Amino acid sequence: MERLKIPVDEFTSPSPITVSPELSAADVSEVLRENGIRHIPVVDKDVTVGIISERDLRVLSSVKELHQVTAAQVMIPDPFTVTPETPLDQVVFEMSDRKIGSAIVQDADGKIVGIFTNTDALNALIEILRGVVPN
Repeated sequence: MERLKIPVDEFTSPSPITVSPELSAADVSEVLRENGIRHIPVVDKDVTVGIISERDLRVLSSVKELHQVTAAQVMIPDPFTVTPETPLDQVVFEMSDRKIGSAIVQDADGKIVGIFTNTDALNALIEILRGVVPN
């Protein structure tokens, strides 16, 4: 079978919502809930400084009050980033290898253009299999 060469931006969720490092973790949790998302980049002056997942907030809420903590205190710094042209299989492999649920997609200037999540990976798999596997 021939290896497919698909760029990650084919399946990236574009223009993700972001939060500032100063926002309270309680407010970050509300943004996630209101928008039905599980991962959110933390951006300071147009620079990606971290990422927060719903799981990070769940773990934190078991030991601290979320309104007493900022996004900067709970975020994972230096998140996994890729370019729109990065091959899909490479991104999925890295996410699996690192045991993470998302990759931030940035252009050459470091501006966020999308986020690629486990859900996007599953949607990619569905589309690829439907196009490859005969009926």
